[in-house]
Amino acid sequence: MTRRLPHLLAVTSAALLLGAVLSGCGGDGETPPSDVGAAPTAGECRDLSARDLGELSNGAEPVDCAEPHTAETFLVGDLPGEVTDRLDPALDRWAFTTCTDGLEAYLGADESLVMRSILTWVFFRPSEEAWEAGARWFRCDVVAGGTRGARLLDLPTTVDGLFASQQVDDRWMACAKGASVDEGTRVPCSKPHDWRAVTTIRLGEAGDPYPGDESAEQITQDYCADSVGAWLGYPTDYDFGYTWFREAEWDAGNRRSVCWARTAE
Repeated sequence: MTRRLPHLLAVTSAALLLGAVLSGCGGDGETPPSDVGAAPTAGECRDLSARDLGELSNGAEPVDCAEPHTAETFLVGDLPGEVTDRLDPALDRWAFTTCTDGLEAYLGADESLVMRSILTWVFFRPSEEAWEAGARWFRCDVVAGGTRGARLLDLPTTVDGLFASQQVDDRWMACAKGASVDEGTRVPCSKPHDWRAVTTIRLGEAGDPYPGDESAEQITQDYCADSVGAWLGYPTDYDFGYTWFREAEWDAGNRRSVCWARTAE
């Protein structure tokens, strides 16, 4: 069987799924809405921008979920009692597991399906002002799109149980348009596309040490070559790509790589 690797090879930058929890960049000097005294509630909707995803906290007011909105709060609660610093790196790792598990349950999907969708989560903690006032809540919001600064997509009235059916609408699945996955534009699979995220591979379990860049990439490449070929029906000639994540994302809790098939389907 001939396997052709397009020039994309690995996508080494973290996707939104991981960028949301690892990002800590601030704004442009404008004063954001205050979150002091405003504990969030699960089920609330907000009209966030891609820029908001890079913030540690968010004080945007809820909007009617029947109106256009780009974010839905699917999980709220109290931070672990041992967290005494709102910038504690351990909080990022805790947030990854908490929001990832929560989103899977909310959508009615497993980890692999969520990673192959355009839906992901963003984690917000209290602002410094709210923290000093005693706030210790957290908020996980689901959003769609937003990679590389692209506009977030509007969500339905609720995404609760959106993936529970056997056939998920292509509007919510991840595809890419362009010569390569790395350089291409991420689009919903309901739009014209050249690549589709079709499978994932788990590289290790929760307590496992990072296998190293070379090993992580090689395992991903070998698996994706076979799994994409199977997904395409074992053609004699095909292109595939893969997205793998390095040690920082591994330490945050991610253990999966994503396989992409070159296909317009």
